[in-house]
Amino acid sequence: MAEVLVLYYSRYGATADMARLACRGVEENAGVAARLRTVPAVSAETAAIAPSVPDAGPPYASVRDLEECSGLILGSPTRFGNMAAPLKHFLDGTSALWLSGGMVGKPAAVFTSTATLHGGQEATLLSMMLPLMHHGMMLLGLPYTEPDLHTTTSGGTPYGASHVSGQRSDRPLTDEEKRLCRALGRRVGETVVRLGGAHARG
Repeated sequence: MAEVLVLYYSRYGATADMARLACRGVEENAGVAARLRTVPAVSAETAAIAPSVPDAGPPYASVRDLEECSGLILGSPTRFGNMAAPLKHFLDGTSALWLSGGMVGKPAAVFTSTATLHGGQEATLLSMMLPLMHHGMMLLGLPYTEPDLHTTTSGGTPYGASHVSGQRSDRPLTDEEKRLCRALGRRVGETVVRLGGAHARG
């Protein structure tokens, strides 16, 4: 069975909620499964080492997860209009995969969460696309055939799913945001099916 890797970093839980919704969307396609993975936080203390397995939630991602996936959905909170450092740190360690061309031709999409409505969502989504373009991936957004893009007053962009979490990170996802997260996952899963799951594991 083809798998879509849903890879994210989340500090307060909103991005993790979005990742789980994207997984649900992926698995609305017959013959496609979602593989949920996260990355550890980056510490300013050089001696600090994260445990190899997190205390809770999905496992930490490895480069092998990228090699084995048929598609990728990448999620991060916004940090000054860019992806969070832990996710960037993980992607910076994929040079060998880039050299081998292991991600070329696989579909990919991105999602983000911000504290405020104009907190850099689109800048973050676009910045997250850059390393995926260097890997030769096929980038997918959300088309305006998704009705929620026309009506949302919270998150939601054509560049990918998004969420406005509030300054205390306590605002739940709106119905529109939830549907757009699932739509993004569904679209990546559907594209994997259309491509014949060429990069499917095994």
